[in-house]
Amino acid sequence: MQIVLAHIGSKPSTRDPADQLVSMYLERCSTFAKFQEQSLRTEDALFEWLDRQQRRSPAVIVLLDSRGRQMTSESFAEWLGKQRDTSVQQIVFAIGPASGWSDASRKRATLLLSLGSLTLAHALARVVLAEQVYRAFTILTGHPYHSGH
Repeated sequence: MQIVLAHIGSKPSTRDPADQLVSMYLERCSTFAKFQEQSLRTEDALFEWLDRQQRRSPAVIVLLDSRGRQMTSESFAEWLGKQRDTSVQQIVFAIGPASGWSDASRKRATLLLSLGSLTLAHALARVVLAEQVYRAFTILTGHPYHSGH
């Protein structure tokens, strides 16, 4: 399974502390899945990029949206585990533009996921998302990183 962390906006600097945290979590995740980061300028560019991907099956598209479904870490891990166990090839988690996702984009999503009702900066949302993906994999494997609190 490949997991893509995408966002609409400019590519972060490797000297950005938030980007360093994202890289750390993705490196930790590398034992569980393949990871890729993707920065795209617009929503249209994201979906054009997705349409160009050569896969046996379509990607699972998860758009981060404040109106989306909120999950506990455990329920997120369960959802991710189901994707893995049903042989999903690619999951794309995408953080949208500052103005939010368009209706057309939300309709193309497999899942709208909310990290909570607070508004987060893109860099911080990327860190939280990367950490939660790592946490989900540790929950699924029984790793002690997640203590259940």
